[in-house]
Amino acid sequence: MNSDTDPTDPADPETSTASLPSTSPSSSSSAQAGYRRSAGTQRGQARRRELLELVTADIAENGLVDFSLRRAAKAAGTTHKVLLYHFDGAEDLLREAVERLRERRLESSLAAALSAEHPQTLASRVRTIWPVITGNQEGGRALDQALGLAMYDPERHGALAADAIDRFLPPLRALCPPEWSEQRKEEVAELVFAALRGFLVQRRTNADGSGEGGEAGFAALLRMLEREEAAG
Repeated sequence: MNSDTDPTDPADPETSTASLPSTSPSSSSSAQAGYRRSAGTQRGQARRRELLELVTADIAENGLVDFSLRRAAKAAGTTHKVLLYHFDGAEDLLREAVERLRERRLESSLAAALSAEHPQTLASRVRTIWPVITGNQEGGRALDQALGLAMYDPERHGALAADAIDRFLPPLRALCPPEWSEQRKEEVAELVFAALRGFLVQRRTNADGSGEGGEAGFAALLRMLEREEAAG
């Protein structure tokens, strides 16, 4: 991932920085503070959401390889300076875009798990989530790459994986039987999350390129959940 910026690029028409004086550091700092405050207005927030959706669509289609502010700006139809006005940099923008894709996966997973078409046992719910996670849903490749980045450079990209944990654990706890203790829900939710992530990595890195793998382990996980739930 690159985070290139080019200070020679002209200022974007969406900002007024080009027309404001910068005769002293204090006036420049005050102006910049004003710009940041305006980004918090209703109009600024709407523009930020619009930019994020456009960049997210680009990442969903093209993945994370060679992601940069310049590429993001092109996808959003603006300049990198406008993106830096609304976001704290390329890594901040990437993290938010990945989080948006993860929200979509989570929404699809929960919709499948809670569908009245399936038995509402924990094992059945987890069984219906698996095809959503392993399918060809929009942005799936980018989410796989995000996990790879987090493992490759946890100091820089660890948040890309931490976001997944924060997003998925609460819904997984909610899928557990309501009569279970909070500790039991937490333990089972963490086990399910770790197992699904491991099976997904196994499938994505299968040397034969078949896109399969983890079936035996997944079947064992479901049997374990059935026994856990039957124990009361």
